[in-house]
Amino acid sequence: MIERGGTLVIATRNGGKTKEFREAFGALGIEVKDLREIDGVPDIEETGTTFADNAFIKAKAVADIIKLPVLADDSGLCVDALDGAPGVYSARYSGEGATDAKNNTKLLRELTAAGASVRADGVPDAHSTARFVCALAMYDPADDSLVQVEGTIEGFILGEPRGEDGFGYDPLFWVPVHGKSMAELTVAEKNAISHRGNAIKKLIARLQS
Repeated sequence: MIERGGTLVIATRNGGKTKEFREAFGALGIEVKDLREIDGVPDIEETGTTFADNAFIKAKAVADIIKLPVLADDSGLCVDALDGAPGVYSARYSGEGATDAKNNTKLLRELTAAGASVRADGVPDAHSTARFVCALAMYDPADDSLVQVEGTIEGFILGEPRGEDGFGYDPLFWVPVHGKSMAELTVAEKNAISHRGNAIKKLIARLQS
C-alpha cells in the first residue's frame, strides 16, 4: 500500500473533496492528485448496490487505467422512515436532471406521503431518524491491495430546510450535538463531525497500523 513520498489519486473532479483529502494525507507525506490533473479517465458508471460497492468499483477502474494507487468515495443519505432511501441513489434521487433542490423536494414529499414523524427533544418538526454515510476504498494495482472503511453521522430529517450553507441534503439534516442543521454549521464544525471526515480518520488509522 502507499507509503510516504508516494502519490495518491482521488477518483473525483470535485475540488472541495480533493482539498479535504489533500489536507489529511499531506500530513503523511503523500502527494494527492485528482482526475482534473490526469487525462484519459472516463466517468465511471456506479453499478453497485451499496456505497462500499460503488467506492470499490470507482477505485479499481481508475487504478487499472492509470496504474497508481487510487482512493474513491461514495456517499449519501439513508432515511429510516423510507427504508434507507435515497441511499446509493442520493445524488440522482429526483431522476434525470436532478438538483439539490429537486432531491430535497422529493425527499419531503415521500416522507409526507409515508406519514413519517418522530418525537425528538429539541428537534423542530422531525420526520425521521437518518444518517449520512461515506464509504472509502483505496486500491493499489501494484500489489492488488484494498482498504475499505465507512464513516457515518446520525441525525434527523427536518420538515423544512434550515440554513444557507452546505449542499445536497444538508439543509434538511439536523445534527443533535450542535442543535443545528448541517447547513447551519461552519465549515470547521461540519468537517469535524462529517461522515467523510470520520471515514478519512478511520482510513488513516488503518494505514498507520
